[in-house]
Amino acid sequence: MDFNLPEELQLIQQTARDFADRELAPLARRLDREERFHKEHWAKLAGLGFLGFLIPEKYGGAGLGNLALVIALEELNRACASTGVTVSVHNSLAGGPVVKFGSEGQKARYLPKLASGEIFGAYALTEPGHGSDAAALETRAVLKGDRYVLNGRKAWITSGAMAGLVIAFATVDPSKRSKGITAFLVEPSFPGFKVGRHEKKLGIRGSETVELVFEDLEVPGVNRLGEEGGGFAIAMDSLNGGRIGIAAQAIGIAQACLDASVRYARERRQFGRPIAHFQPVQWKIAGMAAGLELARTLAHKAAWLRDQGQPHTREAAIAKLHASELANRAATDAVQIHGGAGYCTDFPVERYFRDAKVTEIYEGTSEIQRLVIARGVLGDLP
Repeated sequence: MDFNLPEELQLIQQTARDFADRELAPLARRLDREERFHKEHWAKLAGLGFLGFLIPEKYGGAGLGNLALVIALEELNRACASTGVTVSVHNSLAGGPVVKFGSEGQKARYLPKLASGEIFGAYALTEPGHGSDAAALETRAVLKGDRYVLNGRKAWITSGAMAGLVIAFATVDPSKRSKGITAFLVEPSFPGFKVGRHEKKLGIRGSETVELVFEDLEVPGVNRLGEEGGGFAIAMDSLNGGRIGIAAQAIGIAQACLDASVRYARERRQFGRPIAHFQPVQWKIAGMAAGLELARTLAHKAAWLRDQGQPHTREAAIAKLHASELANRAATDAVQIHGGAGYCTDFPVERYFRDAKVTEIYEGTSEIQRLVIARGVLGDLP
């Protein structure tokens, strides 16, 4: 079994690494402090082909698949997790569903714009009262003539205020729960589309997170994605891809924690020698390194399975669960290794600590991942 990356993927990895070090890392601290996304990076990412990993070449994308996306995301998130999650959502949760479930007309209309970076993509499933219980969402969709009218609110939407395309979910019949949920391709220019509250966050501050408000939002019938009542399946399939992307984000954060800890442990002297000589520090670094080896293997396997069209729900959940918990352990240990300096903004580990936490929450909490894994192992229960 060959665990070496093919030459094409090595090139993607190196390209992403160079871009992350040259463009993202120098600005990450400032963007976190200013709580803004650096849109100038978007055109450069598009030029590298990083906004169309899942989009076929005929629509202007790279068509390289989920494993290539994961490898790039690991590098981008190592430098700036805010940019990383924006790229992840754009590829896996916005572009991915259109590629997989869209009509030819929908693909021709939206995919070239997503791949080129002309528009940002967003994904609107979560609601203020319904996070983990997605089947209970309350946003309503009523068919009136040749269009649907949507009413409801969506919460925690990454890139929601700057998106040119939102994959939005609403129910045509609440009594049907998951069987009533339907997916729609929503443009911000549609009547009734409003941006609500901008969230003030602990971490990932350079990524925009907002509430979306649909007040008699008019969506043309041709913008329904898939069949009526088929939206829940689209949402869950898309989340499988999204969870792999967040696993990659967590890996990037954990790698940044390891890199920073190694540098500091070699430079910082106590009791007459670098603290890298002390066993408590060594064990923390060893734990990060061992965890990263496993996390990468799990994420790459899940991405490969998705690319092959094979079942991967459990594998995606395992990858996200392990990687996100690793990122939080690594961030805690990195701050501890840095001591008082790690608690101050002079060193980046305090940002890694804040950024890591959300990887255990979005795209399904760690508790939900454990439920998914358990169901995959137990199967149908009597």
